[in-house]
Amino acid sequence: MSERKVLNKYFPPDFDPAIPRRKQAKDAQHKVRLMTPYAMRCETCGEYIYKGKKFNARKETVEGETYYSIKIFRFYIKCPRCSAEITFKTDPQSTDYIAEHGASRNFEPWREEKLAGEESKLQKELEEENNPMKALENRTIDSKREMDILDALDEIRTRNARNERINSDVILDKLVESDQINEDLIQEGEEREDELLAKAIFHNMDGDMIKRIKEEEQPTNWEL
Repeated sequence: MSERKVLNKYFPPDFDPAIPRRKQAKDAQHKVRLMTPYAMRCETCGEYIYKGKKFNARKETVEGETYYSIKIFRFYIKCPRCSAEITFKTDPQSTDYIAEHGASRNFEPWREEKLAGEESKLQKELEEENNPMKALENRTIDSKREMDILDALDEIRTRNARNERINSDVILDKLVESDQINEDLIQEGEEREDELLAKAIFHNMDGDMIKRIKEEEQPTNWEL
């Protein structure tokens, strides 16, 4: 285990401590490969860029902007259709990204629901701090909701257990009986259709029965 932790630094044979280390500018940009963190629409040509599309981008540190000593980074990409420059930066406060220039973020309903839920939660906490009776009422409502959920779960468990106890032979008998009833109904319907077809063939337009004309008897040779 001690070999995994390197305590000594490697110095090449041609190392010269008199040569100063190269200093990079604070606003230096680096080439990175990234995927778009959200769906956006180019403001120049109207091209839609879906979330997760890969780009070769440039990355830089935003000067003068931090969040609790956390650095904020800016990314530069180009629209795949018109090559217009698009920039967005990180947002550590909300663990998200902010559209900055060149493209607008598509509407996301879940973000609105999340923000509304957070606002209602904060408002509820403020009301409970200022009004103890409101806090008691909210706790009562929450406990009642939990009891209703537990009752529904118990009912589902009971129904599942009852269904498991049902004998498979009973289910098969019911299926056979239902199939036999369906066959009888189909047979009765076919017989009824045959009766209607026969009535339509052997009745005239007035509804009278059509009688078959008897063929005249042919005289035999000895009668001639």
